Amino acid sequence: MLLTFEVIADALRERIRSGGLKPGDALPTQAVLMAEYGASSLSVQKAMALLKQDGYAISRPGKGAFVARPDDADDLDGLDVGTARVGGTVARVEALERALAEAVERIADLRARVEALEAVGARKG
Repeated sequence: MLLTFEVIADALRERIRSGGLKPGDALPTQAVLMAEYGASSLSVQKAMALLKQDGYAISRPGKGAFVARPDDADDLDGLDVGTARVGGTVARVEALERALAEAVERIADLRARVEALEAVGARKG
């Protein structure tokens, strides 16, 4: 017999596989899952941790949990635990790469502003 958190995780995996939840979709909130399964918050948290560990979900701080994108894991249907963990890692690495790219863009913008201010100062001085 499966534990409650395993039942929740299995049900969400099936929704993802069947297309009921698509890549990028928000996963149901903790409150919704607690009500739907009559589960404790701990059971829901364990289910979400399992989905993230297996590469089915990613977290976005302050926004919630979302279905991992297809490029996070090539074939969600045929994942085994070893492959799934790689998918979860890919999602985290890609999120870090996006954040780094945004930071580099901001730095370039700030550098251009500083250079423009220095040019104006040089003309005045």
